[in-house]
Amino acid sequence: MLDPIAKVLGVVLKFIYDNAFQNYGLAIIIFTILVRLAMLPLTLKQQKSSAKMQEIQPLLNDLQKRYKDDKEKLNQEMMKLYQEHNYNPASGCLPLLIQMPILLTLYWVIAQPLKFMLGKTEEARTAIINVAAKAQVAINALLNDPKIPTTVEDVVKSWGTYSEIKALNYFNENPEALSQVTGFLDKTELIDFKSFLGLHLGEIANPTALFSDFQNTWKIQLPILILVLLATVTTYLSSKLAMPKTTTQQSGAAGCSTNSMLYMGPVMTLMFSFRLPAGVILYWMAGYVFAIFQQLYLNKQRDKAAALREAAEKEKAARAAEENAQKEEENGTIEGETQKADKQLPSGGSKSSGKGGSKGGSKGKGKKGGSKKGGKKK
Repeated sequence: MLDPIAKVLGVVLKFIYDNAFQNYGLAIIIFTILVRLAMLPLTLKQQKSSAKMQEIQPLLNDLQKRYKDDKEKLNQEMMKLYQEHNYNPASGCLPLLIQMPILLTLYWVIAQPLKFMLGKTEEARTAIINVAAKAQVAINALLNDPKIPTTVEDVVKSWGTYSEIKALNYFNENPEALSQVTGFLDKTELIDFKSFLGLHLGEIANPTALFSDFQNTWKIQLPILILVLLATVTTYLSSKLAMPKTTTQQSGAAGCSTNSMLYMGPVMTLMFSFRLPAGVILYWMAGYVFAIFQQLYLNKQRDKAAALREAAEKEKAARAAEENAQKEEENGTIEGETQKADKQLPSGGSKSSGKGGSKGGSKGKGKKGGSKKGGKKK
């Protein structure tokens, strides 16, 4: 299902290898960075979705407490809350669903270089692997150890998924054996797994080999074990930086869950590092180092945006306080003028009562004069 994607990525990795001084480790690092950069828009979208979720989480918790006995009402209110804050619950999952197949495909590209980097057919791969396995059988026979496989089939089975890496490693160390696979593998197609800082990227970490003197195995294993430790540390740092600041204040079940997620990644990296070729571990470490710098940048931008929001809120609050102070000052001035005007009025009446009294007096005079005129006519 993922083969078409793996073939494309394999061609890209081979192109980088051919143009990066034929250094397999450097090619993996460049390849990892290019893939991470290509997925950066999806990563940023996922980060924004996570930040929005953290923002509305207190409101969701409040809704869950309020409608804990009414699931239907709870769902309605949650959808309403999502709409109000323009949040899509699926937006955080979509980038992850796209990234996971790519990350899984990269693993197979590194684990099966004959198939995906060199584009070899199944017939060619089988022939190449069998020749390398036959040579390993001859070496194992000299060891006289019943636990070591002594047939081609058993050797190939013991190599498992990484039989292609083992085969290429054999032909790198024994180029004269290429005559046995003429038409299937050429010298120009060989991939040197030892070309990066002394690391044998085709080998699997084995701590017990440090105490073995067989073919100076410890010299191969020591750099790989250091790589494993570095990959574990970078996994932890990446997980730590990706954690929201609010989780440090969580307690109870939420806090336990957060701590579990923080340490689960490093533990898984450490466990799988003793089952996977060092090339895959280098790919992991390069990805986590990229993620660390990416998260540092995102955290810086997030803190900057938060500081701007806080400054804007403070400015808004200060402006509102200033407007309220001006209104109170205006109201106080009006009340003061009113009180001053009331004090200047004569005692015992108001403006309206004074006017009414003068009008009443004039009316009384008019009536008196009218009666006098009427008396004269009679």
